[in-house]
Amino acid sequence: MADEVVLLDFWASAFGMRVRIALAEKGISYEYKEEDLSNKSPLLLQMNPVHKKIPVLIHNGKPICESLIVVQYIDEVWHDTNPLLPSDPYQRAQARFWADYVDKKIYDLGKKVFLTSKGEEKEAAKKEFIEALRLLEEQLGEKIYFGGDDLGFVDIALIPFYTWFEAFETFGNLNVESECPKLISWVKRCLQKESVAKSLPDQHKVHELIAEIRKKLGFE
Repeated sequence: MADEVVLLDFWASAFGMRVRIALAEKGISYEYKEEDLSNKSPLLLQMNPVHKKIPVLIHNGKPICESLIVVQYIDEVWHDTNPLLPSDPYQRAQARFWADYVDKKIYDLGKKVFLTSKGEEKEAAKKEFIEALRLLEEQLGEKIYFGGDDLGFVDIALIPFYTWFEAFETFGNLNVESECPKLISWVKRCLQKESVAKSLPDQHKVHELIAEIRKKLGFE
């Protein structure tokens, strides 16, 4: 019997993009179900009753939640195609560490950049955000990808946030490429991969969505 794979997601979610890239890297066919986050479906509430968040991967009726856990699950179940995590235990632990760093730093600091209006507070958020990106740039070093010669776990964790860079730059008044040129070169290499290019939405559409959110929150 063929695997039944369903993804509950929202088009602009960087976390959902991770899962889409992982599925594409593995060549897995799946049913995509777009969620309205202001009116969550009964299926989402049933499949993720604890956090009630996307993305949720439903594999043969069983739900897997939290994007990094989902990507690891995909890698383990479909392990014969394009491994995403290294086989070496130490390297595997390091990949998990830096992917977790992306979650704890890039996501939270990025939100501060475009959802902070006060001068000093905004400048502090910008500085910390750029410092976090530079640290990741150091980890990349001279490698093609964080995973080495092939797209890997850390690449998949980080590349979706590229779609938010236009909003970071506009509302945070910063330029990521001038601050982190090697990171942007890495972005361009990632975008050459079909699995990435077809899984990421247009930056302008994400920018428009974030502008709407800012307006609703009284920042405009």
